[in-house]
Amino acid sequence: MPRCSGKRRARFACVFAAGFIALLAPGAASAADTQPTTSTQAQPVAAAGVPSFWDPRRRPERPDTSRISLIRFITEVDYPPFDYAGTDGNPTGFNVDLARQICDELKIPCTVQMRRFDTLIESLNDGRGDAAVASIAVTAQTRQSVDFSDPYYRPAARFVALRKAALTGPILPDRIEGKKIAVVEGTAHDEYARLLFTQADVRRYASIDLARDALRNGEVDLLFADAFGSAFWLNGADSQNCCVFVDGPVLESKLFGEGVGIAVKRGNDTLRQAFNWALFRLWEKGKFAELWLRYFPVNPY
Repeated sequence: MPRCSGKRRARFACVFAAGFIALLAPGAASAADTQPTTSTQAQPVAAAGVPSFWDPRRRPERPDTSRISLIRFITEVDYPPFDYAGTDGNPTGFNVDLARQICDELKIPCTVQMRRFDTLIESLNDGRGDAAVASIAVTAQTRQSVDFSDPYYRPAARFVALRKAALTGPILPDRIEGKKIAVVEGTAHDEYARLLFTQADVRRYASIDLARDALRNGEVDLLFADAFGSAFWLNGADSQNCCVFVDGPVLESKLFGEGVGIAVKRGNDTLRQAFNWALFRLWEKGKFAELWLRYFPVNPY
């Protein structure tokens, strides 16, 4: 299952083969208009930065859910702003709020329990949960273990720079020769930077907090990391308004997955289709956009 960092996950598919890098012309993956390679998307990113995978001309049907009396969601413990423990110790975050909105739409009670990310799929298959809402990327590997709802957002990576020294224009290998780039070691961002930006000084840090500190303190020129965690950080007090996004998002389904969906045990079509119906309804009513913009006032895309 995709998990690409140590203490805090930079949620990308860890299928970063060098052959995929060869498919990317220099700079192509960092262009803002990189096109999606999956056919499941209607409008992957709307103008306001809100993902939109739903086609209004293809309305999903609601399955018979009369036999479902409770949905037990499981999520992970520390992936803000998607999943984390609130001040009261209870699960909170974008994924958690989305799960609760889905339950309200379906009019089915639900619970949300936090577990370690690397145990989620096993927990589903052992019957210790009904659905995992934890930013699990849809890949060929994860499809072998679980089924997924329709995607509700797409993974992306971004470069971040100090506000006072932000680069302009695209981040291309020849433009950042000799620049110091902070990454979290062992992540897809680490692999991407070291394989594509061979003339840069890629510096590997044990955690995203250390990588961010290095950028804020001027020890590196750029941070390359998960776009969503970076957007959350840039919008919060911890960043001290130090930094900004530079260039557009890195979007590549072969590297980072086709999207993020809600995982269910293989063959549980009733629950999967119920989630598809509820997600469409939330999008149609504007509730998904409201939730997205509440958590991501700084556009990850």
